[in-house]
Amino acid sequence: MVFRWTGRGRPRHDAAVSFFLAMLAMWFGGAPAWAGTIERVQVRHDAIVLTFDSRVAAASGFLLGSPHRIALDVDGMAPGGDVATGGLVTGVREGARSGGARIVFDLSRPAVIAGGTFGADGRTLTLQLRTVPDAAFARAAGEGRIRFLPPFNLTDTSPPSRRYAVAQDVPLPSRRLSLPRIYGDAGRPLVVIDAGHGGFDPGAISPTSGLKEKDVTLKIAKTIRDQLLASGRVRVALTRDDDRFLVLQERYGIARKLHADLFISIHCDSVGAGDASGASIYTLSEVASDKESARLAARENKANIIAGVDLGSENPDVSSILIDLTQRETMNTSADFARLLGREAAPLMPLRPNFHKMASLMVLKAPDMPSILFETGYISNPKDADFLDSPDGRRRIAESIERAVTINFAKRVASRD
Repeated sequence: MVFRWTGRGRPRHDAAVSFFLAMLAMWFGGAPAWAGTIERVQVRHDAIVLTFDSRVAAASGFLLGSPHRIALDVDGMAPGGDVATGGLVTGVREGARSGGARIVFDLSRPAVIAGGTFGADGRTLTLQLRTVPDAAFARAAGEGRIRFLPPFNLTDTSPPSRRYAVAQDVPLPSRRLSLPRIYGDAGRPLVVIDAGHGGFDPGAISPTSGLKEKDVTLKIAKTIRDQLLASGRVRVALTRDDDRFLVLQERYGIARKLHADLFISIHCDSVGAGDASGASIYTLSEVASDKESARLAARENKANIIAGVDLGSENPDVSSILIDLTQRETMNTSADFARLLGREAAPLMPLRPNFHKMASLMVLKAPDMPSILFETGYISNPKDADFLDSPDGRRRIAESIERAVTINFAKRVASRD
């Protein structure tokens, strides 16, 4: 692979050597079918913005250690364009690879990709960076690739490649939420269990058995409810107890209206290829927190944003600070519970090696309620799917959550004494 060096220091190769190596790479590796070119790579304080001269098919990134680097593969693009380093990035190298380009970012300190989004036209890709300790960087590097896909609603004048398409209007969040029944003794902490997907949204579907995520998550949620109620230590509510569709905002909106002490959204993971297996636990990322707190602070009606505290009388700066502090505390509490759940689940069910992940997931964005999304396994993996759809598998998942919930609220009580 041929790299073009930019950033600090003198170029390592002169033009003649680079041209010669490029010709060798294309001779032996096959010339990639480039559809476009990288126009610009711009590094900001905590983000990398890439601009292309045409729409990108897909991109994926991964981490490299010793020294710390981020590598990005962009399909169908040729290296080139202007490069500006800065922030966490000290140097950028671009090179041709089979089918596209690879860009390597040299880091001044360990950092991971906290999020990646394409612009509406599919011609810009923004990677959000977050600094982490060395150990966290090593764990993230072991996770493999992170894939980024451009928006699917782009205008395309080329003939359609598929014979048909299915469209379904997604309803707006209801102005009047129908609140579910709360089970358990009054005065106990409230845990709201959210069974992912439902109604016309099946979620992931097992390629071997046709098992639908929406059915599996509902069975698991009901088993968790029964297990928690049997402990007698908490109250429980389900966002849905039948096959209905809920908008994402309604899911955590129900929990907030019920003044839940903990929100757990149940899902099943899926991959298009490979044999990935095991459960993961997601909490809200810092990047998502910053954006969400800014959005909340900009609302005209700030009443009851944070645990019933009316921020309407506060100036915007004070409101923003209060929301930020509250959400960061909520994120810390959520992360603590995620690690606790992983510890309790490890003897009972398969877990991913690095089970705790952070992402900008809408269902986790309540600013004042600890929330996790529990990917209980891979429905695309036949072994995981059998586990998830078995009574014993559901029991083990429910027992894991019951143990973690019991310890979590015991620690909260102890900290108040």
